[in-house]
Amino acid sequence: MQGFIIKLTRAREEDMIVTIIAEESLQTLYRFYGARHSPINMGFKIDFEVEHSLKSSIGRLRDVIHLGFPWMGQYERIRLWQQFISLFYPHLKDSEAIGDFYFALLNDASIRWKDQNPKRVAIESYVRLLEYEGRLHKDLNCFFCDLPIEDDISLIRAFLPAHKNCSHTLSINPKGLEWLYTNASTLFLSDQEIDRLWYIVNEGL
Repeated sequence: MQGFIIKLTRAREEDMIVTIIAEESLQTLYRFYGARHSPINMGFKIDFEVEHSLKSSIGRLRDVIHLGFPWMGQYERIRLWQQFISLFYPHLKDSEAIGDFYFALLNDASIRWKDQNPKRVAIESYVRLLEYEGRLHKDLNCFFCDLPIEDDISLIRAFLPAHKNCSHTLSINPKGLEWLYTNASTLFLSDQEIDRLWYIVNEGL
Protein backbone atom coordinates (compact mmCIF):
# COMPACT_ATOMS: atom_id res chain seq x y z
CA MET A 1 0.00 0.00 0.00
CA GLN A 2 1.20 3.53 -0.74
CA GLY A 3 0.36 6.85 0.89
CA PHE A 4 1.40 10.34 1.93
CA ILE A 5 2.13 11.18 5.57
CA ILE A 6 -0.01 14.17 6.57
CA LYS A 7 0.50 14.16 10.35
CA LEU A 8 2.95 12.80 12.90
CA THR A 9 2.05 12.78 16.59
CA ARG A 10 4.57 11.74 19.21
CA ALA A 11 3.32 8.99 21.50
CA ARG A 12 5.29 7.46 24.40
CA GLU A 13 9.06 7.78 24.21
CA GLU A 14 9.92 7.89 20.48
CA ASP A 15 6.83 6.07 19.17
CA MET A 16 4.56 7.88 16.71
CA ILE A 17 0.94 8.03 15.66
CA VAL A 18 1.09 8.42 11.86
CA THR A 19 -1.80 9.67 9.71
CA ILE A 20 -1.57 8.74 6.04
CA ILE A 21 -3.61 9.52 2.94
CA ALA A 22 -3.50 6.09 1.34
CA GLU A 23 -4.77 5.13 -2.09
CA GLU A 24 -8.41 4.83 -1.02
CA SER A 25 -8.55 5.62 2.69
CA LEU A 26 -7.25 7.71 5.56
CA GLN A 27 -5.04 5.53 7.75
CA THR A 28 -4.11 6.27 11.37
CA LEU A 29 -1.40 3.84 12.47
CA TYR A 30 1.02 3.23 15.33
CA ARG A 31 4.73 3.36 14.55
CA PHE A 32 7.08 1.76 17.07
CA TYR A 33 10.46 3.41 17.38
CA GLY A 34 13.57 1.36 16.78
CA ALA A 35 16.99 1.46 15.14
CA ARG A 36 15.85 -0.99 12.47
CA HIS A 37 13.14 1.40 11.27
CA SER A 38 13.74 3.78 8.40
CA PRO A 39 13.16 7.46 9.26
CA ILE A 40 9.85 9.05 8.29
CA ASN A 41 8.75 12.67 8.13
CA MET A 42 5.81 14.88 7.28
CA GLY A 43 4.99 14.81 3.57
CA PHE A 44 6.90 11.62 2.78
CA LYS A 45 5.38 9.28 0.24
CA ILE A 46 5.81 5.75 1.54
CA ASP A 47 5.08 2.14 0.70
CA PHE A 48 3.92 0.31 3.82
CA GLU A 49 2.04 -2.57 5.37
CA VAL A 50 -0.57 -2.52 8.14
CA GLU A 51 -0.51 -5.11 10.92
CA HIS A 52 -3.75 -5.52 12.87
CA SER A 53 -4.05 -6.94 16.37
CA LEU A 54 -6.94 -7.88 18.63
CA LYS A 55 -5.09 -6.13 21.46
CA SER A 56 -5.30 -2.70 19.84
CA SER A 57 -7.90 -0.64 17.99
CA ILE A 58 -5.18 1.00 15.92
CA GLY A 59 -3.13 -0.84 13.31
CA ARG A 60 0.65 -0.99 13.35
CA LEU A 61 2.73 0.62 10.60
CA ARG A 62 5.24 -1.90 9.24
CA ASP A 63 7.72 -2.48 6.42
CA VAL A 64 8.00 1.19 5.50
CA ILE A 65 9.86 2.14 2.33
CA HIS A 66 10.41 5.83 1.61
CA LEU A 67 9.50 6.66 -2.01
CA GLY A 68 11.64 9.77 -2.40
CA PHE A 69 10.91 12.75 -4.62
CA PRO A 70 13.47 14.09 -7.15
CA TRP A 71 13.30 17.47 -5.39
CA MET A 72 14.02 16.18 -1.88
CA GLY A 73 17.36 18.01 -1.80
CA GLN A 74 15.74 21.42 -2.36
CA TYR A 75 14.94 22.90 1.02
CA GLU A 76 12.43 25.52 -0.15
CA ARG A 77 10.40 23.01 -2.14
CA ILE A 78 10.33 20.62 0.83
CA ARG A 79 9.25 23.42 3.18
CA LEU A 80 6.38 24.46 0.92
CA TRP A 81 5.35 20.82 0.36
CA GLN A 82 5.16 20.13 4.09
CA GLN A 83 3.24 23.35 4.61
CA PHE A 84 0.75 22.36 1.90
CA ILE A 85 0.30 18.71 2.84
CA SER A 86 -0.22 19.50 6.53
CA LEU A 87 -3.47 21.26 5.57
CA PHE A 88 -5.07 17.95 4.65
CA TYR A 89 -5.17 16.55 8.19
CA PRO A 90 -7.65 19.03 9.71
CA HIS A 91 -9.68 18.81 6.50
CA LEU A 92 -9.96 15.00 6.43
CA LYS A 93 -9.36 13.91 10.04
CA ASP A 94 -12.96 12.77 10.60
CA SER A 95 -13.04 10.70 7.40
CA GLU A 96 -11.98 7.15 6.66
CA ALA A 97 -13.25 6.00 3.26
CA ILE A 98 -12.12 9.00 1.21
CA GLY A 99 -11.80 7.30 -2.18
CA ASP A 100 -8.80 7.76 -4.44
CA PHE A 101 -9.17 11.48 -5.26
CA TYR A 102 -6.93 12.90 -2.52
CA PHE A 103 -4.12 10.42 -3.07
CA ALA A 104 -4.23 11.06 -6.83
CA LEU A 105 -4.28 14.83 -6.24
CA LEU A 106 -1.18 14.71 -4.03
CA ASN A 107 0.57 12.26 -6.32
CA ASP A 108 0.06 14.56 -9.30
CA ALA A 109 1.16 17.59 -7.29
CA SER A 110 4.32 15.82 -6.08
CA ILE A 111 5.30 15.08 -9.69
CA ARG A 112 4.73 18.66 -10.86
CA TRP A 113 6.44 20.07 -7.72
CA LYS A 114 9.85 19.39 -9.26
CA ASP A 115 9.70 21.66 -12.32
CA GLN A 116 6.93 24.17 -11.59
CA ASN A 117 6.42 26.92 -9.04
CA PRO A 118 5.21 24.96 -5.97
CA LYS A 119 2.78 27.69 -4.93
CA ARG A 120 1.14 27.57 -8.35
CA VAL A 121 0.91 23.78 -8.18
CA ALA A 122 -0.71 24.00 -4.73
CA ILE A 123 -3.25 26.61 -5.88
CA GLU A 124 -4.16 24.61 -8.98
CA SER A 125 -4.54 21.47 -6.85
CA TYR A 126 -6.73 23.36 -4.39
CA VAL A 127 -9.07 24.49 -7.18
CA ARG A 128 -9.39 20.86 -8.27
CA LEU A 129 -10.19 19.92 -4.67
CA LEU A 130 -12.86 22.63 -4.39
CA GLU A 131 -14.39 21.48 -7.69
CA TYR A 132 -14.42 17.85 -6.54
CA GLU A 133 -16.06 18.73 -3.23
CA GLY A 134 -18.64 21.02 -4.88
CA ARG A 135 -17.30 24.12 -3.12
CA LEU A 136 -15.91 26.11 -6.07
CA HIS A 137 -17.92 29.33 -6.27
CA LYS A 138 -17.98 30.33 -9.94
CA ASP A 139 -21.00 32.60 -9.50
CA LEU A 140 -19.42 35.88 -8.49
CA ASN A 141 -21.69 37.21 -5.76
CA CYS A 142 -19.98 38.88 -2.83
CA PHE A 143 -19.76 36.73 0.30
CA PHE A 144 -20.24 39.81 2.50
CA CYS A 145 -22.98 41.86 0.77
CA ASP A 146 -24.39 39.22 -1.62
CA LEU A 147 -24.34 41.69 -4.53
CA PRO A 148 -22.87 40.76 -7.94
CA ILE A 149 -19.18 41.46 -8.45
CA GLU A 150 -18.56 43.24 -11.74
CA ASP A 151 -14.94 44.26 -11.20
CA ASP A 152 -12.29 44.26 -8.47
CA ILE A 153 -12.85 40.61 -7.55
CA SER A 154 -11.22 39.53 -4.31
CA LEU A 155 -11.09 36.09 -2.70
CA ILE A 156 -11.23 35.10 0.95
CA ARG A 157 -10.90 31.74 2.72
CA ALA A 158 -12.05 28.75 0.64
CA PHE A 159 -11.76 31.05 -2.40
CA LEU A 160 -15.09 32.65 -1.63
CA PRO A 161 -15.59 35.72 -3.88
CA ALA A 162 -15.94 39.20 -2.46
CA HIS A 163 -15.76 42.85 -3.48
CA LYS A 164 -12.33 44.33 -2.87
CA ASN A 165 -13.95 47.08 -0.77
CA CYS A 166 -15.84 44.52 1.31
CA SER A 167 -12.87 42.24 2.01
CA HIS A 168 -10.16 44.93 2.07
CA THR A 169 -7.74 42.58 0.31
CA LEU A 170 -5.86 42.43 -2.98
CA SER A 171 -8.05 42.07 -6.06
CA ILE A 172 -7.52 39.27 -8.59
CA ASN A 173 -7.68 39.96 -12.32
CA PRO A 174 -10.92 38.47 -13.72
CA LYS A 175 -9.30 36.84 -16.76
CA GLY A 176 -6.75 35.05 -14.61
CA LEU A 177 -9.41 33.90 -12.16
CA GLU A 178 -11.71 32.63 -14.91
CA TRP A 179 -8.84 30.68 -16.48
CA LEU A 180 -7.93 29.25 -13.07
CA TYR A 181 -11.49 28.08 -12.43
CA THR A 182 -12.00 26.71 -15.95
CA ASN A 183 -8.63 25.04 -16.49
CA ALA A 184 -7.12 24.67 -12.99
CA SER A 185 -4.23 26.76 -14.32
CA THR A 186 -2.56 29.86 -12.85
CA LEU A 187 -1.14 30.87 -16.24
CA PHE A 188 -2.67 34.36 -16.23
CA LEU A 189 -2.06 35.20 -12.57
CA SER A 190 0.86 37.37 -11.46
CA ASP A 191 3.34 36.34 -8.77
CA GLN A 192 1.73 38.89 -6.43
CA GLU A 193 -1.67 37.30 -7.00
CA ILE A 194 -0.15 33.85 -6.46
CA ASP A 195 1.29 34.96 -3.11
CA ARG A 196 -2.15 36.23 -2.09
CA LEU A 197 -3.87 32.97 -3.08
CA TRP A 198 -1.16 30.91 -1.37
CA TYR A 199 -1.86 32.86 1.82
CA ILE A 200 -5.59 32.02 1.47
CA VAL A 201 -4.88 28.32 0.91
CA ASN A 202 -2.87 28.26 4.13
CA GLU A 203 -5.84 29.55 6.09
CA GLY A 204 -7.30 26.06 5.64
CA LEU A 205 -8.78 23.81 3.01
